Amino acid sequence: MDAELIYLDYAASTPVDPRVHDCMRESAEATCANPSSTHAAGRRVQAIIANAAGQLAGLLNVDPATLVWTSGATESDNLAIAGGARFRAHRGKHIVSMKTEHKAVTDVFETLAKEGYDLTWVEPGSNGLLDPAVFQAALREDTQLASIMYVNNETGVIQDIDALGTICRERDIQFHVDAAQAVGKVHIDLAALPVDLLSLTAHKFYGPKGIGALYIADRPACHVEPLLFGGGQQRRIRPGTLPADLIAGLGMTAEIAASRIDDDLAHLGTLREILWNGIREVPGVLVNGDLAGGFPGILNVSVEDVEGESLLLALEPLCVATGSACNSRAQEPSYVLRALGRSDSLAQSAIRFSMGRPTTSAEVEFAARRYRDAVARLRELAPVAAA
Repeated sequence: MDAELIYLDYAASTPVDPRVHDCMRESAEATCANPSSTHAAGRRVQAIIANAAGQLAGLLNVDPATLVWTSGATESDNLAIAGGARFRAHRGKHIVSMKTEHKAVTDVFETLAKEGYDLTWVEPGSNGLLDPAVFQAALREDTQLASIMYVNNETGVIQDIDALGTICRERDIQFHVDAAQAVGKVHIDLAALPVDLLSLTAHKFYGPKGIGALYIADRPACHVEPLLFGGGQQRRIRPGTLPADLIAGLGMTAEIAASRIDDDLAHLGTLREILWNGIREVPGVLVNGDLAGGFPGILNVSVEDVEGESLLLALEPLCVATGSACNSRAQEPSYVLRALGRSDSLAQSAIRFSMGRPTTSAEVEFAARRYRDAVARLRELAPVAAA
């Protein structure tokens, strides 16, 4: 990366930890064989994959047999939601999710609607938090699957997964959690949480792109229909030759994360406090989400009387986002922030700062100064009407 750039977009993607690079390189040298092969070279690759499964299972506190390798969180979300809904379609076709979910979730729900499924979208409060009572009221006798994100990718809001999952478990509803922004960043104990399906990806917590996993709870009512066909790998749930070097990288990523989640949270909390204290006095600035209970690596703010695209350009050399990475080229205001009640102009002015392990206090102090100066300069050059 250009030394002059300041990267504050860790919610979009993270750099690969050097130890993960080393692990992948070593694994690649030993993984020319197909892991489906039964000869000695194939067994060697199988051992590498099994070791990685143990590392990821240790992070989540699950049996390695409950993990299915995928290409990332998008595939995991698709497999969990479409596969889970179709598995139980004979019991009912009502499915529930929230308006602030990632597109990898909402688009799958919209696809299922075309297949005859009945969708219910629940709305969060103005701080982004979903009231469990609102969630429970949306469930019906024929509800078979619900999907709620753990940590929101735009606002950092952390949902009460324990409470929501308990409601689903009591009603025998499959509960899926998109944990792409949570795994490796906050403590997740799937032996204790009532979660049936959980999606994750490596590149959100210092691992390689192109590899993720889906956790499928080991209980009779929990299963998914496959989306892909053509092989017997992974119990036919997700067939295809496994990329052992990428899997090894995810395993090492998980092992590193397990040893430093508390340190990372403390570091990010300090950085967010510095950043917020540096911009909170800007007239008209508003926090999007729940600052007190949200993930400390994300700070999303809107500001009055400033046009969003101009603000993003004025913030360079800061690498920040105006919304989720997958939707950052869209001109429409963030649907997540609109669901929180923000006006179009406030949603368009939103900037998401997301910090990571390598981020320094000097960088966030610079970011705060740049934000203050950019807002002041834009208001002088081209004032816009208040929302």
